[in-house]
Amino acid sequence: MNTPTDPQKRDRWARLRFSIIGPLLAAPPAPKMLYAALQVLAAKSWRHPVTSMDVCFAASTMERWYYTALRANDPVVALKDRLRGDISRFPSMTPLVIDTLTLQYREHPGWTMQLHFDNLRAALKDSDTTIASYPTIRRYLKAQGMFRQAQPKRATAGALAARDRLERLEVRSFEVDHVCALWHLDFHHGSRKVLTRQGAWVTPMLLGVIDDRSRLVCHLQWYLDETAESLIHALCQAFMKRGLPRALMTDNGAAMLAEETTTGLFRLGVLHQTTLPYSPYQNAKQESFWGRVEGRLMAMLEGETNLTLDALNLATQAWVEQEYHRTRHTEIDATPLAHYLAGPNVARPCPASTALSAAFRIEVKRKQRRSDGTVSLEGGRFEIPSRYRHLEHVHLHYARWDLSSVDLVDHRTGAILCPVKPLDKSANANGQRRRLAPRNIDLSPLPPTGMSALMIELLADYAATGVPPAYLPTVEENAA
Repeated sequence: MNTPTDPQKRDRWARLRFSIIGPLLAAPPAPKMLYAALQVLAAKSWRHPVTSMDVCFAASTMERWYYTALRANDPVVALKDRLRGDISRFPSMTPLVIDTLTLQYREHPGWTMQLHFDNLRAALKDSDTTIASYPTIRRYLKAQGMFRQAQPKRATAGALAARDRLERLEVRSFEVDHVCALWHLDFHHGSRKVLTRQGAWVTPMLLGVIDDRSRLVCHLQWYLDETAESLIHALCQAFMKRGLPRALMTDNGAAMLAEETTTGLFRLGVLHQTTLPYSPYQNAKQESFWGRVEGRLMAMLEGETNLTLDALNLATQAWVEQEYHRTRHTEIDATPLAHYLAGPNVARPCPASTALSAAFRIEVKRKQRRSDGTVSLEGGRFEIPSRYRHLEHVHLHYARWDLSSVDLVDHRTGAILCPVKPLDKSANANGQRRRLAPRNIDLSPLPPTGMSALMIELLADYAATGVPPAYLPTVEENAA
């Protein structure tokens, strides 16, 4: 049998009153005998519906209950506690008190209610205004929505604007209708240090990618930094595991807004959506998952004193695949793995790993040196093949953390023309040089013949003016 739950406080009083006068309604007393029946009930003790202590009621009180229930169609509802007539109104709050308290809250929204009350008394101590009690001030602050506002960790203009926006706009939970329609990506600061291969203790960062609909973890891995290189390394693994999603939501971190990240997502056809600045609640599914990580995964590793990054990543993969994906999620009423497989799925096939690496690169413009056919890139020099020596400016694709793969691209179409290698001065010292490919036309030098056509035209125009030459010849020239 199910244990009966206690009724609400408002219903307890109504039930008690109805149980007292119910017999009088079922068997009305004879004329002029009502008061005597009420006197008998007033002599009895009853159990208080809230404190369970013995309590007695006057005959006049029960008489009022009796006539109230007698005239009502629903006696139980009529016997419930009525709302106070001054509810939502504060007659003890004078206009001066309200104006002073409102101004005080606007200037100090981070104060506690007790501090507001104490300062209100200090501000109006010399006036004749009567200040309401602390419970009244507290109820007024709550009724007007004057709750304590936490001060942002960084009191910048963006943080303050985000706080004000949160106060003005409602917050609603959301979920997309298709698997792989939206992924969430975020970094999480670890709660304990790990031992690196160099023998140093560092605090790692956990990068997680979660599907919005199924809550399935597409990839989860610990890193020693929060850079675009680590982000793309994990994101490519998520793509290879689950396919390409339609959209990806991240915050506004430097790694998320790096040019390699944004350009790569655009080339792969993944819509990049960022949360509003200083608004982590928009990525709440990710934030909720971090609580599972700390409460389950990290709790099971408390006894491991010499925890390494490799051991932590291995334990993380085992926990995700064997426990998290197979545990019922209360929000979706299914396991993430089952919900993911149930679909519907809008994922696209993932390209090859080489295509993924090529997508997450930036494009830069460099001027080619005509002397040796090289360009400067990230503090080094790279050689442009001689067949492209006619290009004054070249466009290169590369990732700033990986200069081993640099490609020359056609800036008009984005097509890769050829790879570009770093300048190797030692190899060039052998004296061997490749013969340049001949041009389409013969450009071998010829001896000049006569005066140029432009000079002949200028002399003719000058003679046509009829003006004598604007110079005086020397004596030697006249003699000649």
